[in-house]
Amino acid sequence: MAFVITQNCCTDASCVPVCPVDCIRPVPSPAGETAPMLYIDPRSCVDCGACVEVCPVGAIYHEDELPESQTRFKAINAEYFATEPLTVRPSPANWAPPALGRDQLRVAVVGAGPAACYAISDLVRSPGVQVDVFDRLPTPFGLVRFGVAPDHQRTKDVSQVFETALSSPNVTCFFNVAIGGDLTHEELMASHDAVIYAVGASQARDLGIPGEDLPGSMAASEFVSWYNGHPDHAERQLELDGPRVVVVGNGNVALDVARVLVSNPDQLATTDIAEHALIQLGRGDVREVVVLGRRGAADGAFSVGELLALGSLPGVDIVVEGELGPRPDDHERALKFDIVTEYAQRPRTSADKRIVLRFGSRPTKIVGSERVEGLEVQDATGTALIETAMVLRSVGYRGVPIDGLPFDDDAGVVPNAAGRVLRGGVPVPGVYVAGWIKRGPRGVIGTNRLCARETVTSLLADARAGTLPQPVSADRVDADVLAARGVAVVDLAGWRHIDAAERHQGAAVSRPRVKVVDRVAMLTAAGVTV
Repeated sequence: MAFVITQNCCTDASCVPVCPVDCIRPVPSPAGETAPMLYIDPRSCVDCGACVEVCPVGAIYHEDELPESQTRFKAINAEYFATEPLTVRPSPANWAPPALGRDQLRVAVVGAGPAACYAISDLVRSPGVQVDVFDRLPTPFGLVRFGVAPDHQRTKDVSQVFETALSSPNVTCFFNVAIGGDLTHEELMASHDAVIYAVGASQARDLGIPGEDLPGSMAASEFVSWYNGHPDHAERQLELDGPRVVVVGNGNVALDVARVLVSNPDQLATTDIAEHALIQLGRGDVREVVVLGRRGAADGAFSVGELLALGSLPGVDIVVEGELGPRPDDHERALKFDIVTEYAQRPRTSADKRIVLRFGSRPTKIVGSERVEGLEVQDATGTALIETAMVLRSVGYRGVPIDGLPFDDDAGVVPNAAGRVLRGGVPVPGVYVAGWIKRGPRGVIGTNRLCARETVTSLLADARAGTLPQPVSADRVDADVLAARGVAVVDLAGWRHIDAAERHQGAAVSRPRVKVVDRVAMLTAAGVTV
């Protein structure tokens, strides 16, 4: 008997070191260059359940207890090891923070998303480390709150791990504080031994085609922020009265967007989707979402789990168009190809909504006079026009420059070596990065765990080596000082007030929460004087 890793796998690899027979693969790396999920070898599994205990998102089940929607993952786990046989590897040492070599260390962490929270979790394992965490939003957890699709509530359970990290007595939270505005980089360095920037990659990449600036053309990430209640996008009014939406790109974000657009509003009403989005989607008339990929089925940027999830959407047909390309030999890509081929062979139903997975098509022009009217694409047969009133681009992200830090504009990241920020190839003392601003937009939520650990290891090693700069000020950042500047600081208790208010409102209508989306309303809920 064996345990099985299923769709919700976040690849944070908590399960890998606790497995007594080391039968979980592939072993992730800090760079995030691994498969987007892990697998358990059924022939080696000893049925101990240690992996289940540590999985932060409930993705692991005993094979006899698999939910009906996840039963295929039993075969998927076994098939992985048919092509990648389990090999003995040196027993990995359990990670432990290096000794500080000093009594106290003050670290500022900028950002409160997954990479930041994983870094904080490791930092506070070292006695004497004090952490101040800053985020420009009144709420923590970054993309877990504003990026994960509302119908993926299990994935959001990873925030419980982050809540534990922020709850450490050695952590002080300063939410609703913008670094580079309310506080400068220089001020952080003056009062801390080191600063870790874990600010993500917030800028969506452009398509670089004519018509991209027309109304009705927007980044898929903005659409995601809108339906997830990000305060920067909550007031946006979207025109969803056209029958078709085209999403350019076929990663997990593209599939999330497609799924939300064709989901039954009654089903969305059981999630934590923002109320304004629920209303506008319910009034909309989208019946078809075309997900456009330049290459073949095996090269789709989506994960196997998210691709499989499309097939069980009630009342939605999955249609396949274009050139699928050849079937590859490697497990992950071959599995994607096979699933898409199965979708292509499905008979059409009487469903009134559909998602079209179109491969081998390259967008060349967004057409329209006053707003988007269509998307011109090039494929193996020539040029075609897809009529649509909305085009969402989902072709990747890039970081934005940070005041006071060097920046690689081509890669969209801060240049670094194992998290140490580099200027002209030389480490900048006391300045570090983690997450997408460090490695680029690769991996999923859990990938940030090993990425952040690598950065923390570098920082603590530098502390022991005595190479960190000496803070100018002996005083820690104080909320009262920020308040005197007119900054309404939300601390951890304030966030918990927001959280409690949202959950209370959600319970009244049988939802996980009803999000507070207006920034002023958030501050009011937090008990902060505006």
